[in-house]
Amino acid sequence: MPLIRRTPDGVQPDRPALGEALATLTHGTRQERWAAARALSDAPDAAEALGRALASEDDPHVREAIFTSLLRLRSAASIQAILPHLWSDDASLRTGALDALRAMPDVAGPHLPELLRDADPDVRLLACDLARSLRVADAAQLLYGLLEVEREANICAAALDVLAEIGGPEALPVLARCAERFHDNSFLAFSIKVVTERLGAHTARHRG
Repeated sequence: MPLIRRTPDGVQPDRPALGEALATLTHGTRQERWAAARALSDAPDAAEALGRALASEDDPHVREAIFTSLLRLRSAASIQAILPHLWSDDASLRTGALDALRAMPDVAGPHLPELLRDADPDVRLLACDLARSLRVADAAQLLYGLLEVEREANICAAALDVLAEIGGPEALPVLARCAERFHDNSFLAFSIKVVTERLGAHTARHRG
């Protein structure tokens, strides 16, 4: 997600005081909301208010300013403010939330296990993509666990795509069991075969 470089109309406004920023974040004009969001980028206690504002904000410039401020705060509170928007019906808001989590791997990483277990298939799918960016120490192990139980073929395919990059030889038995479960899905069977061969070749080169 790009950082804000200019105001929506190209004119830099005066930064409001913190109290005014909190008051105008959801009730001001478009430019006032933008300025309020920017003013809150150095207010650690503002993450919750910024997260609430995202839910009702429909202007892309103001949304971008809110996400940018949450990124600058870079805290556990920022993550808590962003996470609920992964379940939004608004595709652009979901994308913004995912991009923001990718940009904060150190604070977003601990939430990967719960996202991979989420009841919503779309969230599990997003979590697979997030695992690629976060590269937390146990990301591969978490994806192995997902493949052992996941019933949605498209989510398994997303996990396989990531494991092709971060998986190791310990993935091979997991892939074999997944292939057995989805033996009637030709696309997934092909994906498993490709990843198995890639990991096997990598292991052979490493031993050699």
